[in-house]
Amino acid sequence: MGADEFPQQLAELTRFLDDDFPDGHPYRRIHAVPGPIQATSPGGVQSRHRPPLWLLGSSGFSARLAGVLGLPFAFAHHFSAQNTIPALDLYRESFQPSAVLDAPYALIGVSALATDDENEARRQVAAAALNMVRLRTGRPGLVPTPEEAEAYEYNEMEREFVNSWNSNVIHGTADQVRTGLDDLAKRTGADELMITGNAHSGDLRVRSYELIADAYGLPRA
Repeated sequence: MGADEFPQQLAELTRFLDDDFPDGHPYRRIHAVPGPIQATSPGGVQSRHRPPLWLLGSSGFSARLAGVLGLPFAFAHHFSAQNTIPALDLYRESFQPSAVLDAPYALIGVSALATDDENEARRQVAAAALNMVRLRTGRPGLVPTPEEAEAYEYNEMEREFVNSWNSNVIHGTADQVRTGLDDLAKRTGADELMITGNAHSGDLRVRSYELIADAYGLPRA
């Protein structure tokens, strides 16, 4: 799919979600399921509600399009941190009120890991960084152990990538992570943060979300 085709395909996706292709359109007889068609079908789900439509991006293209269409915008800060503020500025400058939003609403994805011990957070972040090195070099797999990351011999290019990648990961104790998240929200003006926490252990990932939730006084799921 080329960038030139994306706006048209987005418009088609919206019509599928709303089930409102005009008469004579080649897709008029095609209905998305789940979708509004179920509200008129025997035994169907009697609801016309649908999930909200967001645009996700890591560059300025989706930012501008989301603004022009008056849609909420999610930016992949954890993959493209250097472009976060320019993209959000472009989104806000391009924003036009719509039936969806009266004002811009931006979310950013953030890599954050909280642990009970600050050193453990550093070790887990190092392991996750090695996983990203492997992913970027065509060797995807599970997040390695911290011990494996400590023993790995990085070349100069890999080390440069790891240092850059880790500089955008907020990690440490719950208080340290909350301070980092608050600072990031203030710097970017993001309305919402979506957190992803990468670690070798699934238990540590769950614990990280618990610690962050507790730091903000949020209920646990």
